[in-house]
Amino acid sequence: MSQMLTSSLGQLECNGDESCGIALVDAGTPRIVRSVGDIARLEATVAEIESPESALACGIGQTSSMAQDKPTWEKGHPYQDCKGQIVVVHSGTIENYVELKRQLTLEGHSFHTATDSEVIPHLIEKYFEGNIVKAVKSALREIRGFLAILVISTEDELRIVAAQCGSPLIVGLGNGENFVASDIPPLLPHTSSVIAMNDGEIAVIRHQSIELQTLDGKAFSSERIPCPADVAERQGFSHFMLKEIFEQPTIMRHACRGRLNVDIGVVLEEELGPAEIFSSVQRVVIVGRGSSRHAALVGEFFIESFARLQVEVDYAAEFRYRDAPLGPDTLVIAVTRSGETADTLSAMEEAQQRGAFVLSVCNAAGSLAARLADSVLYTRAGLETGVSPTKTFTMQLLALYLIGLFLARVRGTMTREEVLRRARLLTRVPEQVEQILDRSSAISALAEVFSNYHHALLLGSGINYPIALEGADKLKAISHVHADAYPTAELHHGPFGLIEKNMPVVILAPNDHNYNETLANLTEVKARNGVVLAIATEGDHEITAKADYTFQIPKADPFVNPFLSIIPLQLFAYHIAMLRGINVDKPRGLMTRGAAGSATS
Repeated sequence: MSQMLTSSLGQLECNGDESCGIALVDAGTPRIVRSVGDIARLEATVAEIESPESALACGIGQTSSMAQDKPTWEKGHPYQDCKGQIVVVHSGTIENYVELKRQLTLEGHSFHTATDSEVIPHLIEKYFEGNIVKAVKSALREIRGFLAILVISTEDELRIVAAQCGSPLIVGLGNGENFVASDIPPLLPHTSSVIAMNDGEIAVIRHQSIELQTLDGKAFSSERIPCPADVAERQGFSHFMLKEIFEQPTIMRHACRGRLNVDIGVVLEEELGPAEIFSSVQRVVIVGRGSSRHAALVGEFFIESFARLQVEVDYAAEFRYRDAPLGPDTLVIAVTRSGETADTLSAMEEAQQRGAFVLSVCNAAGSLAARLADSVLYTRAGLETGVSPTKTFTMQLLALYLIGLFLARVRGTMTREEVLRRARLLTRVPEQVEQILDRSSAISALAEVFSNYHHALLLGSGINYPIALEGADKLKAISHVHADAYPTAELHHGPFGLIEKNMPVVILAPNDHNYNETLANLTEVKARNGVVLAIATEGDHEITAKADYTFQIPKADPFVNPFLSIIPLQLFAYHIAMLRGINVDKPRGLMTRGAAGSATS
């Protein structure tokens, strides 16, 4: 079992600057092994606590960046109560842990770390009277925040109690053994079907059974989701990120299937609901975090231009703190890769409470965002194993493009011919992306030129600016290069003073209505000895003559350019990371916590 747990944690591991640990229950004694660093260090010592003859009932494990405390061996997961009878791993955040810890300390409980997680086993201990499930429920009623926990007790070593309150948990179903984790990839080698838990649900997991119930004790059944084991294989690519970049043309074609129609352009009623719901919309608000917000900023251009609606894009984390005017005529679109992002879920709930219609654009079937929304449009990107979004970002663009066309059709803001024309433009994108991927070696060569720079500026105008934002994030997250993005016209308001030979500028310069402004700014950058890499339209000799380096994308409609411009930026970040010796599938700082558990016979 220890090997299974450490292997599962390896699937959730983000980088080597973490704490990790596992707890195994054997003959009433919890055996805990912790480590600081990568999972390999944990694997090197874990064999000491599990002999070949042991028949362990269950175990849990955790990998964490320990946001509230410096990682050390003794401060890592799993955590125990004062008596050593209750062991907990935790994913998420406890908002009121300071006051809970203060109260528990007054009641005689002893703490050894500054982490919020350590509060949980002590709170369960407070309520434990022989029934661990009841104690977990009582403890959760006192906790505010977004979290998921796995609990084992020496009083009942045959089961794991798993609870979800805002942070995702997935139960994996096996033969004579069952599993639970905070994401699907760790479960793939062990199960072909999973159950996505809901908020406020508890799973009691034994090796032969899974019992689902709500916090108030009501039992229920949940749909099993098929989960083929081969979806997470690299299929010959060096990294999942690279595999997923190259998957994008195939996925785009799949995502358009059944949604584009030769007679009316785009058909989404079966997924979104009757057209009448959307014909009365007067205002659109799109919320998201990180790459999802960048996709939302592109979607703003799609919806405003196609459907002639006022669109506002907001950070999901900030939306709930605003008193934004919402009502039945407002469509709120929540963009989320996982469908489990806590801030986005809170924004959705806030919007619904104010009477808005909430549409979720997400990738995960059965996710909280999909279940909470009034309707959902799945991006159909499939499982994304790479930590930093690539294919899911592009599929979010595609989904928002489809929504823009759909709103234009039902609102009558575009003629049938124009909707059909724009639908046809979308069907050509996969082939255009393939043309870019066929020249990936050119991006690799450019990465060699730029890999030794430690800073970069990215510029884009209009619909290209959000792509510059996403490209800058990729350089930061994947390549660990300090990169900032600005609208091209803002060059003179701050970043202009930074331009010199050690500050390369990546400028998105497709031949659209912003082209002349972009060209003028490129000229000014060059006049100050800036090193310029331009992403330009095929056949653009003027840009090629002015820039130091150029990568050309196929000629396309301005509203299609984002689908094409992002591909070389994804590859650029990937290849720079490779040259800098970074594992792009587990870059530092992008994941905070992951939990896994197993009950086996």
